[in-house]
Amino acid sequence: MWLVLLIASRPPTASRSPICLEESRALNKCDNSKLADMVGNSYIREASPRLHCAMTNLMKLPTWADKEHIHAVIETPRGSSCKLDFDPELRVFTLAKPVMTGLTYPYDWGFIPSTKADDGDPLDVLVIHDSKTYPGVVLRCKPVGVLELLQRTKRKEERNDRVFAVPDRSPFEGDLQDIRNLPARAVEELEQFFRATNALEDKELEFLGWRGPNRAAKLINELSR
Repeated sequence: MWLVLLIASRPPTASRSPICLEESRALNKCDNSKLADMVGNSYIREASPRLHCAMTNLMKLPTWADKEHIHAVIETPRGSSCKLDFDPELRVFTLAKPVMTGLTYPYDWGFIPSTKADDGDPLDVLVIHDSKTYPGVVLRCKPVGVLELLQRTKRKEERNDRVFAVPDRSPFEGDLQDIRNLPARAVEELEQFFRATNALEDKELEFLGWRGPNRAAKLINELSR
């Protein structure tokens, strides 16, 4: 956004083609001097020593915020009708897939950074609270349980467990200490939601069981890199 504003502020007489690939690479490397020469704007060169021109690689944030709370990176906010993924190479959020018509995410969905699950992706986390945030928001959360599940395709089967957490200083943090204390109807709805999000793909889910906060913390530690 800074780059766009700086280019737009140039005098009307100065004409310039859109940013080329070499400029984009300089931007991604935060090479202020080279970028300034390309754009022709001395403000870039004279600005802060390092232009904040690229999003942090959210996958490399610390797993644990403290002894009780993890970091949860939100990818898909509550109420979204499509799934978003963080792309660590582009460092932006991209469309992963739309979900079935009429289906939306019941809570904020994301991942636990610096972890690696069996499918090669960071460990999934569903953040239970009564508001929604935005892609890229990092929440301090307390793990309250995990749904262990097996995911099958025609080629392979692998674990794809989902951790549940509640944000720090949320009313749910005091009320929900263990995901197994959810009403039976809520548990059933969450299982149906996970099935529905995979309904349009060649995947079969087998739920292995709901576990409490101790098992969730152990799993997070096992998969932390």
